[in-house]
Parts: sequence; structure tokens; C-alpha cells
Amino acid sequence: MAHKSSEKRDTDHGSRLAPSGLSDKIREAETILKKCELCPRKCHVNRTAGQKGFCRTGDKPFVASWGPHYGEERPLVGRHGSGTIFFGHCNLGCIFCQNYSISHLGEGQEISFEKLASVMLELQDAGCHNINLVTPTHQVPMILRAYEIAKGKGLSIPIVYNCGGYESLHIIELLEGIVAIYMPDFKYFDPEMALLYSAARDYPETAMTVIKEMHRQVGDLQIDERGVAVRGLLVRHLVLPEGIAGTKGVVRFIAEEISKNTYINIMNQYHPCFRAFETPPLNRNITDREYKDAVRMAIDAGLKRIDGITT
Repeated sequence: MAHKSSEKRDTDHGSRLAPSGLSDKIREAETILKKCELCPRKCHVNRTAGQKGFCRTGDKPFVASWGPHYGEERPLVGRHGSGTIFFGHCNLGCIFCQNYSISHLGEGQEISFEKLASVMLELQDAGCHNINLVTPTHQVPMILRAYEIAKGKGLSIPIVYNCGGYESLHIIELLEGIVAIYMPDFKYFDPEMALLYSAARDYPETAMTVIKEMHRQVGDLQIDERGVAVRGLLVRHLVLPEGIAGTKGVVRFIAEEISKNTYINIMNQYHPCFRAFETPPLNRNITDREYKDAVRMAIDAGLKRIDGITT
């Protein structure tokens, strides 16, 4: 049943693309699957022929769960929640992943494009303010195919690209006009930390490149009169023990190379998961001092929109 409300209805902020342009993008993305370069790992496997690379995903949507989510950043949640779809598997190898049952252990199931489209419409009908694609990087062609179906049936709320920050620049460029809100992690500033804990030495350079492109496409986060995000960039940075995340470098890059008005969430919820228990210092929670120091670094860098903090 469609959600009914006396509130202002979310309008179509998600697509600035003609239908023919979307079809071209889908064809290009699906071609990439044949020699996969959807992410910087460039495994070059033919996923349309059953081959699987680092992400262990084929050429159909693989989804763990979906539903209205109230634990995301406030501008995404609003009153009726963020319409979150958790995609299974991942192109990163974070040993401390807090969703490891999905990313590492393969929780989820393969579904059809039509089913994924119906999930998007179900979330819109539930009153969600956006479609929040969690860990979409390795499933972009499948998402685009389902999105085309859903658009044809009335999907109009903004698309959120909620990713780990380890993205192909070409794929992010391909998403221009489709994604309204980019929400990347910026996990590390030191390549050696990225290699050690996520098996991705080129992560910092890659994240900086694609975050610049994301900002070029959508700009700073725009929030409407209801306090709901409609377009723009939102960056997440998880504070890790003993400065592993390189917070000072991350926030300085964002302030100096992106925008001091970037909406950033300096996250304090790190706790050991998965293989982190075996890997000091990741085998402990962060301290209050570590978190406060990270926030101070962001303020000192000149960032003005730190989640939950007025500067």
C-alpha cells in the first residue's frame, strides 16, 4: 500500500538523465562485467560467464536485507527513514568490518532485477526519503538495470550511493545524473595502513580522486526545510585506535581539496569485529580522548559541518 502523508512529498531529485542516456550507461556497465573493472582491483574476470573475482559476486543482484533505516545520518533519516538496501559481499577486505557477516561471510541471496526494482518501490511507498544503496560498488550494473525498471514504474526519491570509498573513477563518472547523494567512507590516509587492514594499498589515492569527482557532480550537501538531504556529498570517517585512520590527513584533504562546507560524520562507534580481535591495536574500542582528538582535528582543519557539532 502506498504511503500517504500530509507532509510535502519528496520530489524527483535522483535523476537528471534522459531515458536513452540511462540505457547507454547500463549497456556500458554490463559490458565492463565481461572483463570486470568495476572497482580499482580490476580482476578482469568474466562475471557474465560465472567467473568471480575478489568480491565473489556474479552478474545478478546479491542482496542481504532491506528496509527503512533510522540509524543513518540525520539528513538521510528525516521522519520516515532511509530506504536502505544492503548488498552482499564487498570489494574491500577490512579485517574489522562491522557488517562482516554480509561483506565477508556472504550473507544474502541472489535476486532478480525485477525484485530489486520492486524493493526500491516498496521503500518509496513506505515513505522513505531516499534509496540508500549500501556497498553498491561491485553491483553497479545490476543496480542500474533494476533502477531503470523502477524509474519506469514511478521511482522518484533520491538515490544515495553509500560506499567504502574504493571506487573506479570511470564508474563514478558513469553514475553522473543518476546518484543524487554520494556518501563515501574515507577510511585511511596512509597506504600502508590501507594495505595492512583492507588489502588496498592504493585506497587513499583512489578515495581522494573519486571524492573530488563526487563533489564535482553533486556539490555540498543540500538539506531542505524538513531537514532532509536532497543532493550533495556526505563523507564518513571512522576513527580507529592509535590514529590508524590518519584522521588529520583526511580532514585536511577534505577542507583544502573538497570544501570546508563538506558534511562529514566523524564516527566514534568503532569496536572490534571479525579478525580485529587477533590484531592489536584494533582489538580494542577507541577511547574518548582518541575521538575528541579526531573531532578537534576536523575543527582545526576548518570544516564547518561536522555531524552533531556546531562549529
